Amino acid sequence: MRERTRLEQQLGRLGDLETALSDNLELIALGEEEGDTDVVAEAEAALAKLGPRAARMQLETLLSGEADGNDCFIEIHSGAGGTESQDWAEMLLRMYTRWAEARGFSVEVIEYHAGEEAGIKSATLKIAGDNAFGWLKTESGVHRLVRISPFDSQARRHTSFSSVWVYPVVDDSIEIDVGDDEVRIDTYRAQGAGGQHVNTTDSAVRITHLPTGIVVQCQNERSQHKNRATAWSMLRARLYEAELHKREEAAMAAAANKAEIGWGHQIRSYVLQPYQLVKDLRTGVENTAPQGVLDGDLDAFLEAALAQRVGTAAQ
Repeated sequence: MRERTRLEQQLGRLGDLETALSDNLELIALGEEEGDTDVVAEAEAALAKLGPRAARMQLETLLSGEADGNDCFIEIHSGAGGTESQDWAEMLLRMYTRWAEARGFSVEVIEYHAGEEAGIKSATLKIAGDNAFGWLKTESGVHRLVRISPFDSQARRHTSFSSVWVYPVVDDSIEIDVGDDEVRIDTYRAQGAGGQHVNTTDSAVRITHLPTGIVVQCQNERSQHKNRATAWSMLRARLYEAELHKREEAAMAAAANKAEIGWGHQIRSYVLQPYQLVKDLRTGVENTAPQGVLDGDLDAFLEAALAQRVGTAAQ
């Protein structure tokens, strides 16, 4: 039913686009026949607005991966550099939250590990919305920030790194078997907001998948039982994403750029000083208004990376 609804919505938007195109072409023909330049100009303006809509719909047809329609988790981890990187990680958390909210997606904080002085050491968001994973899957990688540090009394320029990992929420119909002997489960005291109970009991849960080294953690509920269930869901999602990544990597073995995630693989640079520029190192897309990007204006980067990824896989 979910797939049917998605297809019906796509067909409905396509039908609306075709109708608008046909109606405005007829208006132009009628206006030219009667010499009514106002009608022609109005119809041409309407046609110009259809271009971006058509381009957007064309791009959405690329969101046909196995899990593209799913909701997703986003993990953000600060890199080396203490407070600088932790502040940068929190800026990324805000950026993705703003992007999702602007699209009408729901955002839930699953895990939040505050930094010692400012920012965060790590955080996990769950973003729910149509094609959430499809849009955000190319964001996995290392993000680099260059700025005058607000924490440096001498106002020196600093470079900070944080990593982002995006993986899909797994549908209940997908079975992923994980043996009890393959995991280690730890409980610990939660950090951050949540009230006295959250901060004084070992309600947070961390699960480590021993064969792969994958670690997930959840602390957003007061109940350890609920956090454990969410953590298991996150672990299955990570294992599923790893399998999808493995398949995609095999299909792209001959391609030059592989989607490996590592500290040496920077995908985007955000420069605030000495000049202002955000540049995607994979696609070359640039934006000279970094504050807008940090406020969630990510679509140009997401669209270019998605188009490149689909194009590479098709080669």
